[in-house]
Amino acid sequence: MIFKARGPAPALLAMAWLFAVSTSVTAANPDTFVQLFEWSWADIAHECETFLGPKGYAAVQISPPNEHIRGPEWWTRYQPVSYKLVSRSGDEAEFRDMVTRCHTAGVKIYADAVINHTADLVRGLGVGDSVYSREDHPAIPYGPDDYHGECHIVGADYYNDAGRVQSCEVSNLPDLNTGKAEVQDRIATYLHRLIEDEQVDGLRIDAAKHIAPGELETILHKAQDPVAFLEVVSAQGQVVQPGQYTNLASVMDFKYGTDLAGKFNGNFNGRLSQLRTFGDSWDLVPSDRAVVFVVNHDRERDEGGSGNLTYKDGERYNLANVFMLAWPRGYPKVMSDYHFTDKDAGPPGGGGCDNPAWVCEHRWGNIANMVAYRKFTVRTCSGDGGETVDHW
Repeated sequence: MIFKARGPAPALLAMAWLFAVSTSVTAANPDTFVQLFEWSWADIAHECETFLGPKGYAAVQISPPNEHIRGPEWWTRYQPVSYKLVSRSGDEAEFRDMVTRCHTAGVKIYADAVINHTADLVRGLGVGDSVYSREDHPAIPYGPDDYHGECHIVGADYYNDAGRVQSCEVSNLPDLNTGKAEVQDRIATYLHRLIEDEQVDGLRIDAAKHIAPGELETILHKAQDPVAFLEVVSAQGQVVQPGQYTNLASVMDFKYGTDLAGKFNGNFNGRLSQLRTFGDSWDLVPSDRAVVFVVNHDRERDEGGSGNLTYKDGERYNLANVFMLAWPRGYPKVMSDYHFTDKDAGPPGGGGCDNPAWVCEHRWGNIANMVAYRKFTVRTCSGDGGETVDHW
């Protein structure tokens, strides 16, 4: 099974690779999913029918569907006001219509679940008109006794103390006491509703690193153990690491994208040829528990601090995604974003890929066509051996 990278970048193609997947790739997921960041439910439904389904994408990760604070910034979606299914992306009826239409097109839905914290404003109205204050969310309900005491995660020293990482406030957001049974029950009820009543296929657990593994395990179990993948950002030397969560669910492998970018960018004498050994020896999340990606919405807005490639890197970013989809490791996620210069900027108007304000990386020819390549090679070129790539 021969693959050669092709595209509009002659300079980069001089560095292109040629290899064949020849033996077992059973620890890698043959499918690919996409994060349609901040898309409306109506536009996602249309995209499932017209592109994602026909191209073979297995699933789409959607933005948090719950009610959130008002405001134009993208991060307002990550400040929950209630667990009502009303958001910038649409109301409950539009949400259900999206799920039904995507399923009919053969595309699963993964919902982003924000369960570590709630909104931080002193008092306000959510997008669905629910009243809230900083530690009082009556629509859920949460009150002051449902939170950890005020304690902020500030500076590197805090990341050397697991207790602070998992019970203090991230970005001043009120931290829910996820060790309290009543809080666990309310979160689990919301998650179970998404899976059982709304027919969502899986969950991305936001800020999972800031929830103690035992507490998160209890919440997921109370929600009847849904399919989930966890946001556990890895950083060298920190006390909380992805390996502490892989027994619970799949984990997002942030190091994967950073390491990949280092080789494509030539950082620290990095070379593409070094990717021939790209795997467990690089201290990555085990392949059968890893969600892998070149970049996600947070890292894309890190203004270069993460070192990841983004759509702004053009052809180099394109080729990195092609490599990810060809390389037999993890469950790959393609990021699909909108153009921005202000890192806080919220989404442009609707219209999906018909609106040029959206980047639509998942439609780029090289990336979109690799979805079928990955599915064919991983499912067809398998045997009883280990994960290997020949003819590099």
